Amino acid sequence: MITSVAPALRALLERFIDYAGLFPPAALPLDTTVANYQSYQNGDCSWMLRWLVVPAVHVARVPSSLDGALAVLAEIDDTRAASLETKGVVVAQRPVYCEVPAGSTQELDIVKRAGCFAKIRAGGLKPEAIPAPGEVADFISACAKRRLAFKATAGLHHPIRAMHPLTYEAGAPQAVMHGFLNVLMASALAWHGELELEPIISETDPSAFSFDERAHWRDKSLSQAEIREARLNFMHSVGSCSFDEPVSDLQALGFLPYAHAALP
Repeated sequence: MITSVAPALRALLERFIDYAGLFPPAALPLDTTVANYQSYQNGDCSWMLRWLVVPAVHVARVPSSLDGALAVLAEIDDTRAASLETKGVVVAQRPVYCEVPAGSTQELDIVKRAGCFAKIRAGGLKPEAIPAPGEVADFISACAKRRLAFKATAGLHHPIRAMHPLTYEAGAPQAVMHGFLNVLMASALAWHGELELEPIISETDPSAFSFDERAHWRDKSLSQAEIREARLNFMHSVGSCSFDEPVSDLQALGFLPYAHAALP
């Protein structure tokens, strides 16, 4: 049993989850979502937590203690937000992540010229909402070419690409969902010049990924410094309606220790 987190994995996963418990498939009440976020802030894996995602309509009901920790879905600036997530270009006093549909990489030039960041939706509640691995790879490559930072959201609850139910309901439809380790590793490698990203996005074998002082995918690897640079300047975060599920999946794969084990 592991008792600590590999240094390169910690660098890869530092502050990578924007918690979006309000949104499907979790669709939790606001009070529950806020309480969960505050609990995660004080938990063993708080180092993986970044911002709380809320629509503008709910911001007034969020405690002021979370000001500056909110990713607000809005088309105008919000002084309580750490960042905005928008459908179009918005001028603001904080980072703005503009959603760009997979396969529409030409729109990235508009986002870049506006001084905004990009956002890709990597899943949804129906199989057809999940972009193909090639589309995700093309998006990451296009952002890397432009030196345009981005975040990803939707359908990234699990570490490795695999078949999963699309909601938490009994008998929910299943589809092959993208893995956040796939996306993070592909992005970090792309930032440092890797051009062949689709095989990384398409990877379904957990043993193809390993972590020690470096992060490895098959015969490619990155140092902790290279990972931190890519996370700071390129792949900022993953929006997930669950925080517990990514943690438990990482534990089940042997990448994270279980609760109450010593963390570095």
